[in-house]
Amino acid sequence: MRRRTFLSALGCAVCTTVAPAHSEQRVAVIGYLSTIISFPELLDEMRRGLAETGFVEGGNLRIEYRMVADDYDRLPALAAELVRSPVDVIVAAGGSLSGIAAKAATNTIPIVVVSSEDPVKLGLAQSLAHPGGNLTGVSQLVVAADAKRLELLHELVPAADRIAHLVNPTNVEAERRAGELACAARTLGVGLAFLKASKSQDFPAVFDTIAQQTFGALNIGADPFFVTAREELVALAQRHAVPTMYFFREFATAGGLISFGSKLSGAYHQVGLYAGRILKGTKPADLPIVQPSDQLELVINLKTADALGLKVRPTLRARADEVIE
Repeated sequence: MRRRTFLSALGCAVCTTVAPAHSEQRVAVIGYLSTIISFPELLDEMRRGLAETGFVEGGNLRIEYRMVADDYDRLPALAAELVRSPVDVIVAAGGSLSGIAAKAATNTIPIVVVSSEDPVKLGLAQSLAHPGGNLTGVSQLVVAADAKRLELLHELVPAADRIAHLVNPTNVEAERRAGELACAARTLGVGLAFLKASKSQDFPAVFDTIAQQTFGALNIGADPFFVTAREELVALAQRHAVPTMYFFREFATAGGLISFGSKLSGAYHQVGLYAGRILKGTKPADLPIVQPSDQLELVINLKTADALGLKVRPTLRARADEVIE
């Protein structure tokens, strides 16, 4: 009887000792590599997607942040740093450059991208439906809409027969995109001049050139650095009274005249969902790259148009997804 009591007590002691070890939950780690900073709303959307799959930062999830604003040359080193950490998943956000750097750094760690171009065209995936390899995510039509933005700007400011187009020369994709946009300008019958800025200190000279050479309007090229500097660009365009086209609605809501581009919030929410599913065991090769059919939106800021003395044609206004009054 005493022996049975002793064994029973021992069994309880073992259970008491071992149980906490089995109840501990492993903390997953995401490496966040981005070329956009100062945009907490996007991170909040990603976190919401992660939470819907059961992962909460500060609880069962840790996120290692690596972000650059205007120094894209640092991306490969930051991607390699995340690989060495190591992390369970890399979220490559802020456009195609982050995805390119992450893919070059690893072919084993899963990568979820927010790409400004078709990842298949960039050689990052085999197809949208069946990406293969270790990369999936969201493909936005940011770059593909370059020509349409120029067309809409010309429609809004028909008197502008010469338009300036702002590019970031440190973006390796800028030269190819410039050639494609020049063709679109010729089709519209407008002169197009390319102005360069790779840091905030370059912006005043850009607007001085626009004033000196009497360009009728400005088209902001799709580049992640310009997203980070969106408030500064909008303020300068207002100060110099330059009708300006932007590539995300966040420019228009900050006071910019007009924007045409992808919906960022939905893309980052989707990335959070995908990252969570991968942390639960789904292979990135089994998750199709999302390319939302309704992702492009036109936003017109009528207050800014009035300040510039521009009349927005009813036909253009009717096509807008949002009009800010």
